[in-house]
Amino acid sequence: MGKLTRRARAKADYLGFLGAREWPLAASGLGVVLGVVTILPSAVGVVLSVVALALGVATFTRDVRLLRRRWAGFEFTTIAAPFPTAELPPPAAYPEPAYLAVPARGTALVSAAIDRELWTERHTIDVAEEPYRLPPALKATAPHVLPLRARGRLLFNGPIVGMRGDPLPAAGARPAPVRLHRARFFDAVCSNELGALRITRVDTGEEYDLRKAELTDTAGALRELSSSTLADLVGVSTVAFTTDGKLVTVRQSSLNSVSGLLLAPSGSGSLEPRDLRTPDGGRRRLLHTAVRAGMERELCEESGLRPADVRGTKVVGFARWMERGAKPEFFGLTELAVDSAEVTRRRPGSGERLYSAGLTLFDVDLPAIGAALAGGVPLSEALPPRLWEDGSLPLLLALRAAAAWQAARV
Repeated sequence: MGKLTRRARAKADYLGFLGAREWPLAASGLGVVLGVVTILPSAVGVVLSVVALALGVATFTRDVRLLRRRWAGFEFTTIAAPFPTAELPPPAAYPEPAYLAVPARGTALVSAAIDRELWTERHTIDVAEEPYRLPPALKATAPHVLPLRARGRLLFNGPIVGMRGDPLPAAGARPAPVRLHRARFFDAVCSNELGALRITRVDTGEEYDLRKAELTDTAGALRELSSSTLADLVGVSTVAFTTDGKLVTVRQSSLNSVSGLLLAPSGSGSLEPRDLRTPDGGRRRLLHTAVRAGMERELCEESGLRPADVRGTKVVGFARWMERGAKPEFFGLTELAVDSAEVTRRRPGSGERLYSAGLTLFDVDLPAIGAALAGGVPLSEALPPRLWEDGSLPLLLALRAAAAWQAARV
């Protein structure tokens, strides 16, 4: 029943989002319906109702044709080439920036200095009063983009949290608060997710490239999150280890909109407004407590673990996923209070089984990986081959950040 309910909710979210933007067509359709149900028994009433019905049908038919023409006026192609990092330097304010490209998975902007700053847990948050709104240019393309992105997938227009600030280090002082905002998932689909598409107008041949239009600042570098116009939903991922040292990974199903059929972190998803509240309903004021709440919530939802099974989570890293509109991603390391045998007996809720094909546990020596990375060994060689070959980008980045944190503690 859970799977059927989630499928119905996904379809309702999809139709509601499109309907809100194509309301003239819906109004015409309503006119047709009203013309049918208001036919009166009198001769004059019948004539007037038939005329009204004919006009409604004509208007509705015209609107359908116009809508089909508009939707057919764009061509969408997936950009398969690696992200052009050479054409988009990192923001000047990012210390020690580096692009990390993983074949067939994606490209991330990472910063060891930002990761180390997160370990100090000094960042506070400030939540905007007004929710995020798509800018006019992106709002105009939304009805065309959403059907393409939703094809063959289950997408829900649930509440998410976006980011309008950068977790940058501040020498000798507390960093400025990181600005957050509330948004909906379809806002991100129709903004950040355009980064992997090439959109061409059929009549003029004009191309819309999000990377040039929205990601590039006046100096030709990548925009900081503080000046972005995208939804920039906050990704939260954590790698959890059992009491007997096993790494828990989630095998993604084909229905996942991102990283389908790959190994995902123990918990991975998006920060939600409920993560900004404490259990007693108060407001969280520190970035790491909000992010940690989101990581542990996703971990429990996707693995079937309970909050009591989690000893603690440390936020260990940050990156920006370039193919997804340079959206922010946070990574954590979770210590569990149960062993691998207990984990394998757990089952996620029926709704999550649409996206998860089960759990896979691995023997992973984080300190050894951290030492190898510190010695200059590439991530592809430092990680176990199976994880490098089958791991999603969030899993690989989470392991990288967790290993670096472990190495720094030695």
